[in-house]
Amino acid sequence: MTTDAFEKTSWGWQVLQFRQKVGEWLEYQLSGFNQTLPELPAGWSLDSWVISLLKFLFWLLVALFLAWVGWRLWQEFSPYLYSKLAAMGNFNTSASKATDNELSVAKFLRRLQELYRQGNYREACRYLYFAMLQQLHEKGILPHKASRTDGEYLQLLQLSRTQIQPYETLITTHEQLCFGDAEIHSENYEQCRQAYGEIANS
Repeated sequence: MTTDAFEKTSWGWQVLQFRQKVGEWLEYQLSGFNQTLPELPAGWSLDSWVISLLKFLFWLLVALFLAWVGWRLWQEFSPYLYSKLAAMGNFNTSASKATDNELSVAKFLRRLQELYRQGNYREACRYLYFAMLQQLHEKGILPHKASRTDGEYLQLLQLSRTQIQPYETLITTHEQLCFGDAEIHSENYEQCRQAYGEIANS
């Protein structure tokens, strides 16, 4: 067997070398620290259970810190990932599959016309919002996801759409309907209808 057949390096070996270098560096750093410590009385030492407890607490803090960093990264980048996967058409979850009882955009629009004629602007605005979501779903831009909030829809749309203002109008109006006691008038409905028209024509 020739020498060319042998691996010159491997990941395992490189990790081992890295760990050894880190260990030597820590030992070097701590050697200077040990010289500055005061002399302890002879025979003084920590109990083994105290050392074990300190090690456990240290690794627990490290694990909690890493979990927190992972959670923050997920919160920051998950909308981007979802929008990219949805755009590629590879994101198929049970929430994104059309069900038999789903309403089409046309049905939402017919229903909101009835509500508008009755003077129920509040519900008419809600149906414009639902029509927008259904349109996003049918076009494959943002598939339905039951747990998605208005804020998440807005984040995802900001990443994938250039004209965000009409979406923002409908979403913020929907938030006011759900979480506020604001009175919805015909002017509010007209703003929402105009925003939906911009979305439908884009």
